[in-house]
Amino acid sequence: MQLTRVALSNFRNYAELDLEPAAGLNVFVGQNAQGKSNLLEAIAMLGTGKSFRTNRDADLVRESMELAVVRGDARIRAGIVHLGCTVTKSARATRKTYTLNGEGVRYARFLGSIRVVTFVPADLQLVGGPPSLRRSLVNIALAQEDRTYFHELARYQKALQQKAAMLRGTVSYDPDLLAIYDHTLVEAGTAVMLARNHFIAELQREAERTHAQWTNGVERLEVRYAPNVPFEVPTTEAVAGAFAERLRQVAEAERLRRTTLAGPHRDDLALSLDGSALAAYGSQGQQRTAVLALKVAEYAVMRDRSNEAPLLLLDDVLSELDRERAAAFLAGIGDYEQAFVTTTQLPEGLPGASSVFEIARATVRAC
Repeated sequence: MQLTRVALSNFRNYAELDLEPAAGLNVFVGQNAQGKSNLLEAIAMLGTGKSFRTNRDADLVRESMELAVVRGDARIRAGIVHLGCTVTKSARATRKTYTLNGEGVRYARFLGSIRVVTFVPADLQLVGGPPSLRRSLVNIALAQEDRTYFHELARYQKALQQKAAMLRGTVSYDPDLLAIYDHTLVEAGTAVMLARNHFIAELQREAERTHAQWTNGVERLEVRYAPNVPFEVPTTEAVAGAFAERLRQVAEAERLRRTTLAGPHRDDLALSLDGSALAAYGSQGQQRTAVLALKVAEYAVMRDRSNEAPLLLLDDVLSELDRERAAAFLAGIGDYEQAFVTTTQLPEGLPGASSVFEIARATVRAC
């Protein structure tokens, strides 16, 4: 997969931009607050349809403007695909619309038309932050490559919201309706847990292999699925049975506490180094290396599953790596089909085929 063109209009600090990225490694150099992260954010939206930096879509629209547009052309195995995402801001609301090959489409169809893997400084919180961050990593990767997963996750979340509203007393308690919600949770949740179990097993192999290469095998990174509802074997029958039984066990506690207590919305991804919890015992350097290995593993799994390489977007990834590790990392991604890296200083050890761009005041210039 290769992004051949990206065009922005009134997106963040960009009034207009029309850029033709190269294949391989694209490096964007510039001081802070010039537009480097904004550019990667826009590219990521062509894959996920959402910002990786904010939940407020209004923030994406350039100051004093009402409309922001991100367009892109990409070459994939099936041919050329034309993508568009428009953010419209008004006094009453902000909304996003999507186009695919010139046709207006719903978000579910737009999602994953091209696939992206991102690394931003906030991803360092994957180690010590709340489980929701680690679930989000898995959800974004799976939703891009499997529309069935996106559908089942959405179905699960809708039933969960309905059940939560009943437990809180927002709607009248109805045991028959609650049983229907629980049935949907088990059905959709089982599909979600099985998909996560399979994906994380692949993620584990790739992350451990990559981490061992970077550390010369001195340290061992472990990545493990930690489901909220444990199951003995990864089959539909076994997972559904375990989930249904768990819901029966917590039913009274849920009514008393007025909240949902069991299900994949409480899953986690356990990270450890040499058998010890990475968040508690890993140094900042060890945690950063582990997160990078996790992201490279995410890229590899998505590539192998779809037989097509996603775009790799790395924002300020080199700032806290020593010279040797940064050079090794750049050499490792130099063979990727297409990667985008932002940095404040041109790094040493840059692969010879890299394309370098300078960004200043939302203007991008090839060097």
